[in-house]
Amino acid sequence: MMISPEGFYESEIKGKDRDGILRVISRLKREIAQLKHIMEHPNYGTEVIKHPSESTRLWCTRLYLERAKEALAEVGASYEPTAAELRVMDFNANIGNISKITLGIGGFFSGHCTYTVRLDEQLHFWMEDMLRPTPTNFDIPADYPMTKEKFLDSFAELHVGEWRKYYSPERFGYVVLDGTQWELTIEYSNGRKASTSGGSNSYPYNFQKLTELFGIEEEDEDPEEDEDPEEDE
Repeated sequence: MMISPEGFYESEIKGKDRDGILRVISRLKREIAQLKHIMEHPNYGTEVIKHPSESTRLWCTRLYLERAKEALAEVGASYEPTAAELRVMDFNANIGNISKITLGIGGFFSGHCTYTVRLDEQLHFWMEDMLRPTPTNFDIPADYPMTKEKFLDSFAELHVGEWRKYYSPERFGYVVLDGTQWELTIEYSNGRKASTSGGSNSYPYNFQKLTELFGIEEEDEDPEEDEDPEEDE
């Protein structure tokens, strides 16, 4: 059974000194990496997912990690982020400066689609389908349920700054020919270098949440399903 961050503090952190809390932090970081690895395996979802699911456990572990860092500050110590964590922090700090997000996805047999969201005062969306030369362009109307702010909030919850540069099933010992390839490109209005991530027949653990954000129907793509996604982070 999952517990609250304060419950975790009481059972796992309270009374520990700096070194003890740092050991807890290291363990939580390993758990997060392991849970992502499990959900990114090509076979994930082919068997019944036990509850609490890996996705729920990941969401909770992130909360525990933040509480552990707070506890470290409470004993007069500071957490020193790694180089990778600094890159994630920089990515997160620039989410408000995103000007365009482009997702290309498809394959040789299924065709290739490019979905683009441009952000200025409001959202603008268009889709180009290789099988339909004329692009479908439309501005999201002002009364659309998801505003620019909501879109960016939802995008921030995906933790894209933590994604790998490239995803391949080969890291799990699989070789897949053809199939589906994808690429995500994020551009900024403040001169920051564009961020990119992509893959071939392999996806980040929460890729389905990205395609949902772009309004892509399940039958249009084939990422691993994320049955119990992180929510309300």
